[in-house]
Amino acid sequence: MTQLQSDENGFTGLEAAIVLIAFVVVAAVFSYVVLGAGFFATERASETVYRGVETTSTNIQMIGNMYGIASNPENGIDEIWFTIGLAPGSSSVDLTKMKIIFSTPATDLQTLSYKAEGNPSLTEFSTELDGKAVDTMAQGQQVEVRFMVAPVPANTKMNIELRPAVGAALPFAKISPVTITKTNVL
Repeated sequence: MTQLQSDENGFTGLEAAIVLIAFVVVAAVFSYVVLGAGFFATERASETVYRGVETTSTNIQMIGNMYGIASNPENGIDEIWFTIGLAPGSSSVDLTKMKIIFSTPATDLQTLSYKAEGNPSLTEFSTELDGKAVDTMAQGQQVEVRFMVAPVPANTKMNIELRPAVGAALPFAKISPVTITKTNVL
């Protein structure tokens, strides 16, 4: 009869294969975690870039002329009207969160807030679209903005800045005409 011999060479090869498979599995899991973290970081970085571009780009633009209305031309301009719209590709703007900053060399900064309906005061501005109060401006719309100011005399520089909640501010300066009439193009 044949005698059985104990040969452990096969077990050594099997143990090495198990260890090799364990290393491959651990490396695969580690690679998956690293790739997942990389994709997450890339996604967050692109969101940050898009938000930065959105914040620094001006969504609002002036359309047409700016008008200064004088209830009493001898005192100066006491109401300002102009039309705004959105730059191409911009998303809608919440006008209720927009601020308007107005100043002249003789007056302090005047910060104006949105007023839903009715006539604006020295601290408020109103917005209209086709004669109706509007609180949001969408692409393709042209919204009239109007606000009251302390009388601005002739030949005076006026600084106006529109500050939407999202996006860069739109600053501009105008000079009142030398001769003020009831309606003035600024």
